[in-house]
Amino acid sequence: MKKSIILYTLLLLTFVNANGQSSFDVIMAEIEKNNKTLQANAQKQEAQNLQFKSEMPLYNPDIGYDFMYGFPLNAGNQTDILLNQTFDFPTVYGKRKQLANEQIAQSTYNFDAARQEVLFEAQSICIELVYRNKLHEQFQLRKTFTENLLSDFETKLETGDGNILDVNKARLQLIEINKEFQLNLSEINQLNQQLTALNGGIEIAFTETIYPEMDPIPFFEDLYLEIQSEDPTLKFIEMETVTAKKQLELSKAMALPKMEAGYRYQGILGQTFNGFHIGTSIPLWENKYKVRQSEAAVLFSDLRVREYQNEKFYDVKQLFEKYEKLSRTFNEYKTVLSAINSLEYLDKALEVGHISTIVYFMESNYYYMAYNNFLLTEKDYYAVKAEILKFRL
Repeated sequence: MKKSIILYTLLLLTFVNANGQSSFDVIMAEIEKNNKTLQANAQKQEAQNLQFKSEMPLYNPDIGYDFMYGFPLNAGNQTDILLNQTFDFPTVYGKRKQLANEQIAQSTYNFDAARQEVLFEAQSICIELVYRNKLHEQFQLRKTFTENLLSDFETKLETGDGNILDVNKARLQLIEINKEFQLNLSEINQLNQQLTALNGGIEIAFTETIYPEMDPIPFFEDLYLEIQSEDPTLKFIEMETVTAKKQLELSKAMALPKMEAGYRYQGILGQTFNGFHIGTSIPLWENKYKVRQSEAAVLFSDLRVREYQNEKFYDVKQLFEKYEKLSRTFNEYKTVLSAINSLEYLDKALEVGHISTIVYFMESNYYYMAYNNFLLTEKDYYAVKAEILKFRL
């Protein structure tokens, strides 16, 4: 009962509770370690953090030397030396440090968001590969069975117990299966190449037929609250508002006068003078529009947060509704497919001659079409679940 074996094998592949999580975890860990985008982003983050810190120190000190000839000659010569240090208004340094700390925190969220995108792409490819690997096993079983069936028909034809029509139908069926087999194999190769690219060019392959374990989806209200508190992209955008407000505070502080202090030496006609230099700037033009620009940046960042929250809410809501529908369909498929044994009945009917070869192939193809739709629904179910839980990566 070759067809019965295929039926049992397909159902086993569909409903077995093996654990493919370890292989999936290894793939994700390798990609996180080797991905060139993440490596570049880590270096970029380090450079940005150093840039933020570099804007905190004092100005460089100034030193000046003047030597002036006197005229007439008996007037003598004059020497001036000035060592000077410029300071911002004292509150500026605290504001700069606060801004730098917020910018460093924001860059961390930016890196986390980029990391999440890379890992989600890898996870999506793995989910697609599980689907393709399941199809591959199904096509292999169907291919082997049809090859054996064709061989039986050809043997019967040679002994005079068969007919050329059955042989031709089996050959056509085998051609169709081989075509689907090769196309699916090509998709598997391309997906593994995409994984290799994400893995920094280090060859990697994912051969699992078990979807990775995922946390259960909470109720929508709880889910959205968790996304609001954990989503790094939202955190990054919210930090833009924080940094914009800190920049506004800094701009206001920078509008206050700068101060300078130093040491002055003067020598003339054999006499020397030593003393201190103190000065201040008059803040008229340098920061004329910076405060207004910072205020506009705060308003923009506030609006951007609201825009993202609004878009995220409806995106998550749509995904959640899609998940609920796919979950129902997926469970219905599992219930029906685990209860029926259409292929076994078809196998028996063909053996005793109750149905023709063409009817046999038509009915078996109908079953496989339903089974493939189930596999597609299963893949879509895990794909949308992964997208909903993307913020936890």
